Amino acid sequence: MIHTSEILDTLRMIDREKLDVRTITMGISLFPCVSDDVGVLCRRVYDRITRKAERLVAVGEEIEREFGVPIVNKRISVTPAALISGGIDNPLPLARALDDAAAQTGVDFIGGYTALVQKGMTAADRRLIESIPEALSTTRFLCSSVNVASTRAGIDMDAVALLGQAIKKTAVLTRDNDGLGCAKFVAFANAVEDNPFMAGAFHGPGEGDAAISVGVSGPGVVKRALESVRGEPFDIVAETVKRTAFRITRVGQLVAREASRRLETPFGIVDLSLAPTPAVGDSVAEILEEMGLEVCGTHGTTAALALLNDAVKKGGVMASSHVGGLSGAFIPVSEDIGMIRAAEKGALTLDKLEAMTCVCSVGLDMIAVPGDTPAETISAIIADEAAIGVINNKTTAVRIIPAPGKNVGDSVEFGGLLGRAPVMPVHNFSSEAFIRRGGRIPAPLNSLKN
Repeated sequence: MIHTSEILDTLRMIDREKLDVRTITMGISLFPCVSDDVGVLCRRVYDRITRKAERLVAVGEEIEREFGVPIVNKRISVTPAALISGGIDNPLPLARALDDAAAQTGVDFIGGYTALVQKGMTAADRRLIESIPEALSTTRFLCSSVNVASTRAGIDMDAVALLGQAIKKTAVLTRDNDGLGCAKFVAFANAVEDNPFMAGAFHGPGEGDAAISVGVSGPGVVKRALESVRGEPFDIVAETVKRTAFRITRVGQLVAREASRRLETPFGIVDLSLAPTPAVGDSVAEILEEMGLEVCGTHGTTAALALLNDAVKKGGVMASSHVGGLSGAFIPVSEDIGMIRAAEKGALTLDKLEAMTCVCSVGLDMIAVPGDTPAETISAIIADEAAIGVINNKTTAVRIIPAPGKNVGDSVEFGGLLGRAPVMPVHNFSSEAFIRRGGRIPAPLNSLKN
């Protein structure tokens, strides 16, 4: 039962504190579409997506109007493309069919041009990875991801090496837009099957025919709540974040249930992540600074982020029957005005961000680096981040943009939710011999839990 006080709290959070539902994402299984005829496969994929998601955008807009809750994005995620494209020689027609289906349904993005290669690559996986640069440079709505590692399997370093090359090629092919294609690609360790957030969303093979999942945001709400407990001990800070996360997640649960009912599609999960935007007052960095840090990135930042992430999970899990996805705090540099300021001041470095990813929900997100950064360095950054995920049994990710023609001190402009990223320095020492070894970094001992 929802009480009047909750309704009033929600209205205040929306009106003054930038609360929104960041996305309603419909996950769709494409296993019924499998064919070794590329034309048949693409036609079945297009027809299935446009039929299942025909009303997704309209229903999202109806809920916005009726409930007064902003819903920023409507998205689709699908079965990892490499799992259904094994019978065809070239996955690019499938990429374009997915993009065409997204355009027809009117969604903002479609995710699932994906391969799961944590223990090795099939021929279909390799073909998909090698096609990523062209796929992302010739489509508008398509997002791609590759899971290169898991705690159970270790790290597939052959795949990691391929991804460094693919990211560099994607940047070059989209150089007229500051390497925008790279912003639509994520390398994962321990990827989850029900993530509603782009660019890493896909509908996992363990999911059903379809599902509705919702990603909730609200950094501004948490920031405003912490302003009322300035100077109080961290016990009070944690309790305040927990209570606030509960209220935010209740909004997501309501929207998810209503969308599920109207679309006649099973409810999947609520992802209660704090996802920032470039707007002032909607920043995870500003939450950390409200805890007493002069600038995000200074000493104490990792501890503050650990508290925030843990408290968000504890508060949110009590508010929804099914919490999933990534759920916690995101730290995408280009999408968070506080992170942008901190990076420009030199307080937030790539090394500090890597440390922060040990305790946050994802990883190195929307990081711009110099355009001449070697592919092997990018692969090594992915390997480092994957190692954090594997050892700590958590999801980590890398979304990195080697900005063509840009150097440290420059910035790239993507606009919208993707924002603006200052180009950050990387180490100049080579990782080439390390990456060239290939093979697989074995799973850690803590993976043996049977």
